[in-house]
Amino acid sequence: QVQLVESGGGLVHPGGALGLSCAASGFPIDQYTIRWYRQPPGSQREFVAAIVSSGEPTYDDAVKGRFSISRDNSKNTVDLQMNNLKPEDTAVYYCNVFVDKFYWGQGTQVTVSS
Repeated sequence: QVQLVESGGGLVHPGGALGLSCAASGFPIDQYTIRWYRQPPGSQREFVAAIVSSGEPTYDDAVKGRFSISRDNSKNTVDLQMNNLKPEDTAVYYCNVFVDKFYWGQGTQVTVSS
């Protein structure tokens, strides 16, 4: 059974850093593309970053140079390191994978505020 569980959210000041983790089960993460999305308050869900089976990352322009996506095959987790956070990064962050259909985690809240 495919399952995704996000963790690591919290409250951080502008300019701070936070690391999120997506723990996957029911499939091997190194054979699928894992994506991070976020949903800001009152807005639609938007793409943040992805890592494909080869390990190559892609980023939305809004986070390029500040966020880094990585994969730990031994733990079956995909991490999102977020640096130089801005108030506009405030959102619920979700990880996503397409296996036989799209699966989403429950999300983790990130709040960037002074």
